[in-house]
Amino acid sequence: ASTYTLLTAHHATTHPSLPNYLSLIGGDTFGITDDCEDCFVKAPSLPDLIEKSGRTWKTYQDDMPDPCYVGSTLRYKQKHNPFIYFDSIRLNAERCKRSVVPLTQLDGDIALNDLPNFIFITPDICYSSHDCGLDLADTWLKQQIDKIYPALESSGEPFLIILTWDEGEGNQSCCGLPESAGGRVATVLISPQVKSNFQDETLYSHYSILKTISEAWGLPKLGHAADEETALIASPWK
Repeated sequence: ASTYTLLTAHHATTHPSLPNYLSLIGGDTFGITDDCEDCFVKAPSLPDLIEKSGRTWKTYQDDMPDPCYVGSTLRYKQKHNPFIYFDSIRLNAERCKRSVVPLTQLDGDIALNDLPNFIFITPDICYSSHDCGLDLADTWLKQQIDKIYPALESSGEPFLIILTWDEGEGNQSCCGLPESAGGRVATVLISPQVKSNFQDETLYSHYSILKTISEAWGLPKLGHAADEETALIASPWK
């Protein structure tokens, strides 16, 4: 955070986890208010737009047993994988198995210089610090950043790593969210293109991340990403 940019007023959309994840790639909570595992969504999502633009995407899910796995295990939790909830992904077996994969595939994709344009990584329930200590979560995160940053840097293309959390402890709200929302969360932007040791106090929500990705790539803005109250993340760029 001290090396790159910290968003100090970024807000989650709601509680608990799942609807926040859906917000990040779908622009809405779709009326979902719990961590259900059978509440699938028939709506467009960011991956649909990414593919239509000719780009590629993949989510690497820590401790996921198999590609396109539906359900949870002791350490892998479906509620932290929003992609599997969208019918257009889950019900297309070839597409799903290609792009919704265990984190173990990351090393191979880096070795082959075959990383997709959009990457979404979720730690398991231990390394998210939900069930285990911060020391383990921090070590895990450092390992991932130490792999990904050099791989992206070597491409010679502009890139951005976004480090964020699904929800905060409180119910703080902002920028068009319901009066009781998901609380304030830290969000760090890691990139050679962002200001160094910069703190952005603009009121943002998870929808702002989706809006900013869409704006950068010239994609349509889904759901609340299109709302005027949803701020574009603009101040951090050099």
